[in-house]
Formats: sequence, C-alpha cells, structure tokens
Amino acid sequence: MPKKTSHPGEQSQFSPKRKILIFLSGLRLATFRDVSVAYKVVLSLIILGISFSVREWVNFLLILLATGQMIMAEIFNTTIETLCDYLTTEYDETIKAVKDIAASAATISIIVWAIVMLFELGGIANVFF
Repeated sequence: MPKKTSHPGEQSQFSPKRKILIFLSGLRLATFRDVSVAYKVVLSLIILGISFSVREWVNFLLILLATGQMIMAEIFNTTIETLCDYLTTEYDETIKAVKDIAASAATISIIVWAIVMLFELGGIANVFF
C-alpha cells in the first residue's frame, strides 16, 4: 500500500524535482500574497547583487543569512495566520494570542534584517565613495 502524502495525487517516493517545485510554489505564494515579503526579497536581492559584484563575501553571507531568517519568519507568520483564519472567522482570544505571538516573532526577524541591511548598505557605500 503506498504511503499517503500531504499533496493528494502525488507520488510518495522521494523526488528532488517535486521538492523543488513545492518549494517554488510556496515561495511564490508567500511573496505574491504578502507585499511586505515581496519588497524585502527584492531589496535583499539588489543588495546581495551589489555585495557579490564587489566581492564582499562576509557581507554577502551576512545579508543572505539575515534575509533567509526574515523570509522564514514571515512565511511561518503567514502560515499561522492563514490556519487561524481557516479555523474560525469569529473573534477568539486564543487565536488572537497565537497571531500576536507569530507577528512578534516576524517583527523580531524584520528588525534584525533591517539592522543588517542598514549596516551593510553603509559598508557597501564606503566601497563606492
């Protein structure tokens, strides 16, 4: 009997192609449904490109790590909020607490990301000026 998967109709065997397609689908949904994620990804890609072009490898890795952490927190926050909204459309104190905690985690990651971006922008500006 084949194993059940979280995606009905899909094969249960390991498939790197399927994993990549699921990853890209989730990332697309996160960036297109949440504008705050999209602009942060675009800004990070621009700064990553500049860091890469001037061969600032430590800066590049720091930006990459901060961006990855921020995107993960935003995706988790969006997922939690979507699930909570799916469970009930009525006001619920527990749902509110869960959403507030998820939003706090996302905000912490955004603050760290913003500090790294500001610090790195200053460093990159010194390379050009």
